[in-house]
Amino acid sequence: MAEGLVGGEGFAVDASLIRAEANRQTFHSGEEGLPAELSTRAVDEYLAVLDDAAFGGASQAVPPRISPSDPASRYTSAHGGRAEFCYATNYLIDVEHAVIVDVEASTAVRQAEVTAAKRMIARVHDDLGLWPRKLIGDTGYGSADMLGWLVNERDIEPHIPVFDKSARTDGAFDRTDFLFDHELDHYTCPAGKQLRHFRRTGHVDHNRPNADGLYRYRASKLDCDACALKPRCCPGAEPRKVLRSVQEGARDLARVIAQEDEWITSRRERKKVEMLFAHLKRILRLDRLRLRGPNGARDEFHLAAAAQNLRKMAKIIPMSQPAMA
Repeated sequence: MAEGLVGGEGFAVDASLIRAEANRQTFHSGEEGLPAELSTRAVDEYLAVLDDAAFGGASQAVPPRISPSDPASRYTSAHGGRAEFCYATNYLIDVEHAVIVDVEASTAVRQAEVTAAKRMIARVHDDLGLWPRKLIGDTGYGSADMLGWLVNERDIEPHIPVFDKSARTDGAFDRTDFLFDHELDHYTCPAGKQLRHFRRTGHVDHNRPNADGLYRYRASKLDCDACALKPRCCPGAEPRKVLRSVQEGARDLARVIAQEDEWITSRRERKKVEMLFAHLKRILRLDRLRLRGPNGARDEFHLAAAAQNLRKMAKIIPMSQPAMA
């Protein structure tokens, strides 16, 4: 920051899997858990992070295998090769010169990577006073919760593709075929009929979403039964229903940003963090950890990021010439 290499205008975030120091052929079943008599430093660290959102609390799914030597690592094949016990190193970089501004170790689960991104963004603001205008990421960070956190709580533009699974595979109308009226709070179907959030009077709280964070807009059964587009809209017997996230405003903002010219620049800048991971594994040879446990993973990831930043400074900042005698 003192040399002007970090501007804080735009950040990019991503994660990469690093193999843990654990034998993939030595494991205990996730359903059975670890033996009670097993006691090592790595096991103690694993028990300490069971409720941490970046490790044990990241997912409710039971892991298929648990390593006795490093149980906090996650058995996964998400890196594209054969399944291994892995950790995830998360980088938050300033895209101007690809300087790493923060690092976070997490388990190899996508939910943990999103949690790590939130922690890094909050930490660089509290510790370094950096507040980026935009955040660049891939679709894994495009969930409604993450986009809503960036826009509503951090006032950061999400240059992130929206994670959207609303497309229909049966040839019926998608949610994008329905027009939403913000003032009147209803959808209009292709036939011109309204889908309302509520139809009964005396409802307790019209603005309260369901427990899953989604509003449900339903058409009238009388309108659907008499509609000529029913075979293309709702082939089943029920009237058409459209789901709308409570964070749909942030998702709409991300969709608008994706149509702007700056989006192309952001897509190119996101490759800088991927290049850092390639350098980490191919040049620094950190494709497998030497230390065990979450603390060991944090130490190695931070030391490697520091080495990459020092290398960046040595390449960019010119060396002072020695004075002539």
